[in-house]
Amino acid sequence: MHLSSNNGPVVELNEANLLNAGPAKERLVVVGNGMAGMKTVEELLAKAPGRFDVTVFGAEPHPNYNRIMLSPVLAGEKTFDQIVLNSREWYDANGITLLTGEPVEGIDREAKTVLSQSGRVVPYDKLLIATGSMPFIIPVPGSTLPGVIGFRDLADVDAMLAAAAKGGRAVVIGGGLLGLEAANGLRVKGMEVTVVHLMPTLMERQLDQSAGMLLQRELERRGIEVLTGADTAEIVGDEWVSAVRLKDGRELPADIVVMAVGIRPNMALGKAAGLECGRGIRVDDQMRTSDPSIYAVGECVEHRGVTWGLVAPLFEMAKVLAHDLAGGEGAAYTGSVTSTKLKVTGVDVFSAGDFSGGEGTEDIVFRDAARGVYKRLVLKDGKLLGAVLYGDTKDGAWYFSLLKDGADVSAERDTMIFGQGFGGADAGDPNAAIAALPDSAEICGCNGVCKGTIVKAITEKGLTSLDEVKAHTKASASCGGCSGTVERLLAVTLGDGFTAAPKVKPMCKCTHHTHDAVRAAIVDRGLKTMAEVFQAMEWTTPDGCASCRPALNYYLLCAWPGEYRDDYQSRYINERAHANIQKDGTYSVVPRMWGGLTNAAELRAIADVVDKFAIPTVKVTGGQRIDLFGVKKEDLPAVWADLNAAGMVSGHAYAKGLRTVKTCVGSEWCRFGTQDSTGLGVKLERMTWGTWTPHKVKLAVSGCPRNCAEATIKDLGVVCIDSGYELHVGGNGGLHVRACDLLVRVATEEEVLEYTGAFMQLYREEARYLERTAPWVERVGLDHIKAALVDDPERRRALNARFLFSQTFSQDDPWAERAAKGVDRHEFNLLAEVG
Repeated sequence: MHLSSNNGPVVELNEANLLNAGPAKERLVVVGNGMAGMKTVEELLAKAPGRFDVTVFGAEPHPNYNRIMLSPVLAGEKTFDQIVLNSREWYDANGITLLTGEPVEGIDREAKTVLSQSGRVVPYDKLLIATGSMPFIIPVPGSTLPGVIGFRDLADVDAMLAAAAKGGRAVVIGGGLLGLEAANGLRVKGMEVTVVHLMPTLMERQLDQSAGMLLQRELERRGIEVLTGADTAEIVGDEWVSAVRLKDGRELPADIVVMAVGIRPNMALGKAAGLECGRGIRVDDQMRTSDPSIYAVGECVEHRGVTWGLVAPLFEMAKVLAHDLAGGEGAAYTGSVTSTKLKVTGVDVFSAGDFSGGEGTEDIVFRDAARGVYKRLVLKDGKLLGAVLYGDTKDGAWYFSLLKDGADVSAERDTMIFGQGFGGADAGDPNAAIAALPDSAEICGCNGVCKGTIVKAITEKGLTSLDEVKAHTKASASCGGCSGTVERLLAVTLGDGFTAAPKVKPMCKCTHHTHDAVRAAIVDRGLKTMAEVFQAMEWTTPDGCASCRPALNYYLLCAWPGEYRDDYQSRYINERAHANIQKDGTYSVVPRMWGGLTNAAELRAIADVVDKFAIPTVKVTGGQRIDLFGVKKEDLPAVWADLNAAGMVSGHAYAKGLRTVKTCVGSEWCRFGTQDSTGLGVKLERMTWGTWTPHKVKLAVSGCPRNCAEATIKDLGVVCIDSGYELHVGGNGGLHVRACDLLVRVATEEEVLEYTGAFMQLYREEARYLERTAPWVERVGLDHIKAALVDDPERRRALNARFLFSQTFSQDDPWAERAAKGVDRHEFNLLAEVG
């Protein structure tokens, strides 16, 4: 036999060729590109690589992503790229045909084909339906109005983010897991949020009444209004939602309404194909449907009369199904014991099992009101039936393991409420506690990874770091909540061969929290005073220290402009005195000169001040200003008054803020100048002066690439070119010189100003106190900054808007306040003589 094509050689198929060709691959078609379906494919690739020719249909236009991490995306804690589980390159590398944005509309069971929305017909030998679930929309009047949003996929998140960008009010119907995560994300994005919940307490399926009340109190403290026992009667609006009306007559204004009251299995495809269905597509213990060639897995199925909506059961189903597809025997899915964690930053909630109590059960309860910790264990016949943890969830994996295994806990009964390893030689040893966990203990709930899987990967693949474990097992690759546990597993498995990754130091000796954790808590938990931070973050000292108070003062100022009142006592002496102290105890005074420009009146005023107060040294600074050295502290207000009278304001040479904007003369005078660098420098300085930043900031504008203003070693430098402007960031001319990185090229001054404001705000919001832009850029990476400013114009505009808003509260001259109004007069008074 001969086969030929127009483009290739003639190939002769004989008996020898046919024997060498090997068996044809079975065709596996997967309908659904979500977590359950793709977990099955991953397991199948591991168990039987090359057995199937796999085609995957996805209704969404994206590769596979971690749906349970949509809440952090909504809250701005994660980007979409960070929650992608399998990139398009992964599909290509594994020979998988991925068809995104192409839902399947029909199954021809007799012909064994599927029909997609675009008309594509694809044959199968085995078909896997993994269509997931759909949000349940309460069928009240107005439920179909534009502005009513579910919370199930990335499109829902995008819709909520678009609404939040406009501000206004959001009503979230449903106080369960998804509803509260949606409410938190919208609140973080600036919306006023009300949660409407039918039941008396929040998350009643996962939490008991006490934990539910603690959770409600915490959310209300964050500014989220919670209405329990509230029943929705109608969603009001004409062309868009405007309010939610409750059955008791209350009407809640709403610019968007998020429905988060539950999910329903998406079984429409299976039902239309004639598969046996109940609450979902019915499957047996091997995940087979009523058609032996068709399987189903995940939220779309009904197994033994139960449907599941959590990730752990979905992954357990996937492992059983992959085993069966690979030709294995004996694996069976018999149901799941589940646990729940709330993905709201700073709120630690865990529950597992049955905590309803009842005859023959006993409760063990621990409460610490001051720390906001509540624990409840429900036992029966010496076994753990249920656990509820609020505020301290570190032992959740241990309790869950005991619950799943049905272990006899009689011996630990008296101390188990205090956590694993309480008492005995290993008390307080977290590594010993990890070592004691069985291999079946779930470590990563987001990705369904157990201890045994991680240990096997460490030993067989020679893994030595957290990043390597993430790459090979996906443990801690999503929310990161289990990272510490994974590192302890590395330590236990490798022994002396393990070297822990360097830890970020705590903010100071008063706390174990890092700068980043404190900043996140201030925003996420709505902490608006130092006292609130000390209480919520469990400071070990009553009033902080000289290290943390200035940092907290800055973080609060940055987070709550116009609301937080600057704390005078938490300033260094230079910032309290608004001048730089010198080694002899006198001070230097530097008036601001916009873009390095001055005039005769200003110079005359400076000369008069020098004469009047016998100032011994006058020097031109590297930032193109004049510095007056040797001013007595008690003379500062009078010196400032005279300079103010000439129209001069503080140059903030003492501040963690903008110092100078250095310029060259540019196109106005220089024959090489390409743009008006001096004029642009003045505009930049007038926009940015007075701001508080993590450390000092210096800008510069050079009129041409000859760079006379040394713009490429500034925190932000502008180099004028024929076609516009180059913006460079992260430079430093100090002890360790660092040249800037090129951020972007733009065409107009307006773009320069917008990028500058956005860069300043990103630095203000993300850098740690006393961290210059140079180490910040190196720490977060230029790509991170480009993603925020260059690749995301909407975010750039939002950052710039926040910067300009904060400036409305910052651009008051501190010299004028102290010279004319007598603010902080005590700082400059001489000590009274005692006779």
